Amino acid sequence: MDCRDAAEKERDTVISLRRHFHENPELSQKEFGTMDFIEKFLHEFGIETVRVPHGGVFGFIDSGRPGWTVLMRADIDALPIKEDPVNLSKERVCISQNDGVMHACGHDGHMAMLLTEAKILSLHKTEWEGKVVLMFEEAEEMGERGIAPMLRYLRDHHIHVDTCFGTHVKWDLPAGKVGILYGTAMAGAYFFRIKLHGKSGHGSRPDMAVSPIECFISIASELRSYRMRVTAPTDSFTYSFGSVEAGHEPNIIPEELMFAGTARCTKNEDGLAFRKTLLEVTKNTAALHGCTVEVVEDQYFPVTVNTKECVDLARKAVVDQLGEGALDRNCPMWMATETFSITESTWPGVFFFTGIYDKDVGSGSPHHTPKFDIAENGLVTGVAAALSYVTAVLKEKPACPSFHAVDLESMLKLTE
Repeated sequence: MDCRDAAEKERDTVISLRRHFHENPELSQKEFGTMDFIEKFLHEFGIETVRVPHGGVFGFIDSGRPGWTVLMRADIDALPIKEDPVNLSKERVCISQNDGVMHACGHDGHMAMLLTEAKILSLHKTEWEGKVVLMFEEAEEMGERGIAPMLRYLRDHHIHVDTCFGTHVKWDLPAGKVGILYGTAMAGAYFFRIKLHGKSGHGSRPDMAVSPIECFISIASELRSYRMRVTAPTDSFTYSFGSVEAGHEPNIIPEELMFAGTARCTKNEDGLAFRKTLLEVTKNTAALHGCTVEVVEDQYFPVTVNTKECVDLARKAVVDQLGEGALDRNCPMWMATETFSITESTWPGVFFFTGIYDKDVGSGSPHHTPKFDIAENGLVTGVAAALSYVTAVLKEKPACPSFHAVDLESMLKLTE
């Protein structure tokens, strides 16, 4: 298959799909209209679908000939952000019609690319062998994420997968390029939200109260030097408190305090070590202050690590089909986090970045910002690059055993 030509012929398809999704964003766990649209589109090309409760939509394409099975994934949820009608330099070509909700991370582009790829693969079944599983994953951004129900569905229904593929549009990578990294592509993340219970009292008699504020100050102080004391200077690790909530009046010591934050790491052992330390420090410090602890959120998502054999093949396939100029060999890893890391911890695979930066169209604002926008010509390259890799891996079937020995159920429980 000439993947560049096939993608170029569907330029209008991928752009119109992206604009539809961008104008109709839906928040995590509320993507009902989005999933209806996805299934309707796939059915038009004879692609069978399954709706997984609280998980998303699967599509299944069978070439009719034996071979490998590749899982291709896109996330589908939007963010609670009010969109700016102007990007970095001009008025947008399309804007959210759902006030206060925006595709500010590029999931509209992910869905548009995967649906376009599904259409092309379905229309060109005679040019490849094996099967393709399409995974449209809901609630990637927040809350009760969809990845666990999706992977459990595949496991429980004995659906075999040999390798997996995913991509993320990247705000600072030029449109027309893809970045394919060896090793770590995206950071792991630990999300925590913890409530401290004390005893309320009058501000004039702190001796008769148990202040959760003082308890939190001690916890934060104890952790201040953690990075220096524990993590090797050659490793990337950071943590932050993003929210601290307690009390409303200056003369009332509150009964409760809630604090929340995240940690990011490039090695799973660093993230899990911080998780253990945070919980131990919180428990022990609370006991010293006379407070009790309620862990409200305790989620860990692993590092996204690409399989070497898959990267080798992906780079070769992209260069063969699109030319050396389409591949950024020096694209840095990204300290953001992906639930695709769990999929790629289950099967060998590759996760690469699709460039969407073009100053002439006003894109280039970072993800999760009101001015974030996509240079749509970058999506055409993304489709061509994905098809290049998927058709190559179905043909070559590289020897790439899974590099993770983590039990799926144990890993999924860390994310819930």
